[in-house]
Amino acid sequence: MQRIVVAVLSVLCCLGSIAPLAAEEQPVATQLAKVKVLDLKTAQSLALTGNPTLGAAQSRIEQAQARVRQAAAAWWPSLDLSGSGSRQHLSDTSFQSSQALTSMLAGIGSQTANSSQTLPAVLGGSSSQTYDSYSAGIQATWVLFEGFYRRFKDQQTAYDEQSTAAALIDNRRLLVTSVAEAFLNAQLAQANIDIAHADEDFYIRQLEDAQNRFNVGAGPWGDVLNIKVQLNTAKTSLILHQREFEAAGYGLAALLGLPDAKFPPHVRLDALDKESVTTGPQKNPETLIKEALTVRPDIRRLEMVIKQAEATTGLAKAPLYPKLQIAGMVQGQKFDNPAISEKDIGNTVALNMSWNLYAGGADQARLVEAEQAKREATYTLANLRNNVASEIRQDLALLAAAQEQVRLQRETVKLVHENRDLAKNEYEAGAASLVRLNEAQRDLIDTHSRLGLALVAYQLASQRLLSATGQNLAAFETPDKKK
Repeated sequence: MQRIVVAVLSVLCCLGSIAPLAAEEQPVATQLAKVKVLDLKTAQSLALTGNPTLGAAQSRIEQAQARVRQAAAAWWPSLDLSGSGSRQHLSDTSFQSSQALTSMLAGIGSQTANSSQTLPAVLGGSSSQTYDSYSAGIQATWVLFEGFYRRFKDQQTAYDEQSTAAALIDNRRLLVTSVAEAFLNAQLAQANIDIAHADEDFYIRQLEDAQNRFNVGAGPWGDVLNIKVQLNTAKTSLILHQREFEAAGYGLAALLGLPDAKFPPHVRLDALDKESVTTGPQKNPETLIKEALTVRPDIRRLEMVIKQAEATTGLAKAPLYPKLQIAGMVQGQKFDNPAISEKDIGNTVALNMSWNLYAGGADQARLVEAEQAKREATYTLANLRNNVASEIRQDLALLAAAQEQVRLQRETVKLVHENRDLAKNEYEAGAASLVRLNEAQRDLIDTHSRLGLALVAYQLASQRLLSATGQNLAAFETPDKKK
């Protein structure tokens, strides 16, 4: 009864420990069910918990940790248990020879009364041509020295674990950037949908006015036809932008880890802020590059790869040294009866040394391979450092250009909007043609689209600069992690 109670309590404790995790790690689809308007930061946060690639990267870390434990196990002695039982039937010739040898040995040791019984058992000279043999033993082996192999193996697996952990952080950094790009593209498509809706509404109102004028004889039928054409064009543009938004939603849903890459239809993206601040202090590229070289996880990963290659070089040198190990064994053996007693047990203690003097040059070739792998990793790191500097300088230039584009487009929107209103008033007063109004309306729609594109370009440049400097994960770190 006591065992049953203990088992039940253990199960309840396990369930209690699992429940909080289930609450913390809800599927992304479940979390999005409560969201009506999705902003960029929330989307990035959801991707960091739901994207399958991060789960795969976490599994690689677990594998690396297991390899660390495997390397640590080599410092301990190994213990092996063995046992066997066999039945052997001697051939007629072997049996006769065994009997003759037994008789001869029994005659030599006549002062030993039981020699004729003991020796045949040891030699297999049983009175029966078929006999059983049983043995059991336990052996301990401890490697004392093998050319510092275990020490370098510990270093290699430890650096591999750190490299894999840095790769996970780098995957998170790249994922946050990818989500920003997909989100901003979808946000731009959503903004274009709103612009197309506004264009459609404008021409619907103009069509009503033109139709009323035509009905009372104050306006030509050509204006009605022209506005219908413009209305159809606005509807076509609306359908196009809706398809673009749908396609962008598929990409965003895949990054979020949603099943079947289906973006929830009830979720609307946060509207593109056309009044957002796009100015700031000029950033020094040299400072940003210096900071990036110290915090970028891909750089840390390659640094660990170089150290791992150095440890691999030490492993390659290990076969050039002798190997020394101590072994102890306790073994019992008995014939015709599996009941082994203390009298049937013996022991062996041995100190073994082996030293390979020549292996066809394989050891030297492995050493050369390890040294070249280290050189490769060093060159790769140098190239990455150059690419980081280039990436930051490019992103700064694109950010400055996007800032200027936003400023100019905001000024242009005001001018074009005023011009459109002026053309609209003139047309309604009969002082301007419909052609001028259509041109002014198209200019307004195009300018709003260019402003949205400039704002997205600015936000995208900002996100890429944060990624290039390795700072885009700071907003998602807990206070404990920051410490």
